[in-house]
Amino acid sequence: MGHQANINKINITYLYIELSYMTLVQLEYIVAVDTYRNFVTAAEKCFVTQPTLSMQIQKLEENLGVKLFDRSRHPVVPTEIGQQVINQARIILHESKQLKEQIKVFNNELSGELKVGVIPTVAPYLLPQIIPNFTKNYPKVQLMIWEYTTEQIIQNLKVGLLDCGILATPLEENSLHEIPLFYESFVVYLSAASSLIKKTEIDYKDINFDELWLLNEGHCMRNQVLNICHRKKAGGSFKQFEYNTGSVETLKRMVDLNSGITILPELSLKDLSNEQLNRVRNFASPVPVREISIVTHRNFLKRSVIKALEKEILAVVPDEMLQKNKKEVLAAY
Repeated sequence: MGHQANINKINITYLYIELSYMTLVQLEYIVAVDTYRNFVTAAEKCFVTQPTLSMQIQKLEENLGVKLFDRSRHPVVPTEIGQQVINQARIILHESKQLKEQIKVFNNELSGELKVGVIPTVAPYLLPQIIPNFTKNYPKVQLMIWEYTTEQIIQNLKVGLLDCGILATPLEENSLHEIPLFYESFVVYLSAASSLIKKTEIDYKDINFDELWLLNEGHCMRNQVLNICHRKKAGGSFKQFEYNTGSVETLKRMVDLNSGITILPELSLKDLSNEQLNRVRNFASPVPVREISIVTHRNFLKRSVIKALEKEILAVVPDEMLQKNKKEVLAAY
């Protein structure tokens, strides 16, 4: 027993010696370089000069006896051992932040920054209702929001640039955690000249690809619309004129001023005129919907603040969107 205790003491002493060679700041610097793959950008994000950042990383490399980055590559990349050290640094920094988070929870304090990424097909219809209530109810929280595509949100969650995202799910990403919020129906928006205008509801078989206005590549809603339509045929020609847009509002305008049809999320109908609403048709059952969720890294922090954001979102979502009964949830990809 005494021999084992001595070994444990030696191991603990060795650990303290090793940790004395590193600081949390140095770990933050190497994580920043790994995230941005550029020393100048990493220094700017860490609010230090590039020479200061480089010197601290070099000092860490000397203490560890290994090179963490291949500086001959552009963009700069971690070495094999460097990637292992950086992965461990992310864990250490996460645990350090977790300590501060536990103190805030103990003191029942909601404060600090909450960095949120939102897909563009959700942001304009949800955020204007949420932001005033959230900032009023949680005045010590600085809400920072970016409109990003799904791919950008996923990547930024993985490297820690975002605390959470609001986007369509399921994503099937093992490193991410999804908190489903609501189920938003898709509807068909018709031009007055559309051959479907006399129908009371639309079957996916009714949709003509030649008349369909779509978001451009990179938007998950485009994929979901194609998932609605692909059951008709795997391929399909599109109109001779192709307009690439990332805006749902532009899709509405293209239908209003030209012809054809588009498929819209239900929340985007709020500001339509009566004349425009008369050109909206629901899908036949089962109604296609998209699942909107708060998505975080699996080992996420700021649980209390994110829970508060979830509460504010659910407060403004219509009750019928909270259930997915008799609805078909479309894949986000």
